[in-house]
Amino acid sequence: MADADDVSRLALALPHVVEIESEGFDFRVEGKGFVWSYPERMPGKPRLIRTDIAVLFVGDEAEKQALLLGEPDIFFTTPAYDGLPLVMVRLAAVTVERLRELVTDAWRMRAPDAPVGELGQQDEQPALG
Repeated sequence: MADADDVSRLALALPHVVEIESEGFDFRVEGKGFVWSYPERMPGKPRLIRTDIAVLFVGDEAEKQALLLGEPDIFFTTPAYDGLPLVMVRLAAVTVERLRELVTDAWRMRAPDAPVGELGQQDEQPALG
């Protein structure tokens, strides 16, 4: 089971990551967001920053749909993200190792080529979960 502290630790371990001041968490590489806390919006209520849910950048609509259909207990979306390569992750439903893969993949898709090459040995670590 993962949590917001795991998101922060994993994101900040990647090269050139900057944390943006936020009520929750918000991480970017070269000015591009790759993982942040979910800003839940309910009609007639103020926005609620959900640190138990991470919004993750994914490669494309096909990857998004594969995650949503393949693991609906972990991944979901809202109409506000229709057409965008973003999924929400229920942190309590994912292992830390799986979260590491997801955060790293999101970072890779948003990072320029130079920082991606700086991952070095992290790419060589076996997947544990």
